[in-house]
Amino acid sequence: MVIYLNGDLGAGKTCLVRGVLNALGHTGHVKSPTYTLLEPYHVGGLDLRHFDLYRLQDEIEWEHAGFRDEFDGNNILFIEWPEKAPAPPADIVIDLVIMQQGRRAIMKGNTAIGKACLKLL
Repeated sequence: MVIYLNGDLGAGKTCLVRGVLNALGHTGHVKSPTYTLLEPYHVGGLDLRHFDLYRLQDEIEWEHAGFRDEFDGNNILFIEWPEKAPAPPADIVIDLVIMQQGRRAIMKGNTAIGKACLKLL
């Protein structure tokens, strides 16, 4: 499953991933992959990958990093700044908007599996 996380800097994209991981039982530190570009997690019997592609310069850097290997159909992928790379199409897109107080999350399912997951929420 591929989940795009859209929003301005500070909108809460990493915070949302941290919340999902904690809800699944992760007790360790969840840091932003701003500099590493990818943080892998195994929790609740699931393999999750958190990408932050903000600092990615071009598609060549994407290819050299070997990230395409993570898109094997077995991982749940959270991708911040997906427009920076040739990421696969999203099953779910979450747009985070900074409000005067708090954030608004606008979620859209793009595939049958994405729509089914959102329906369960």
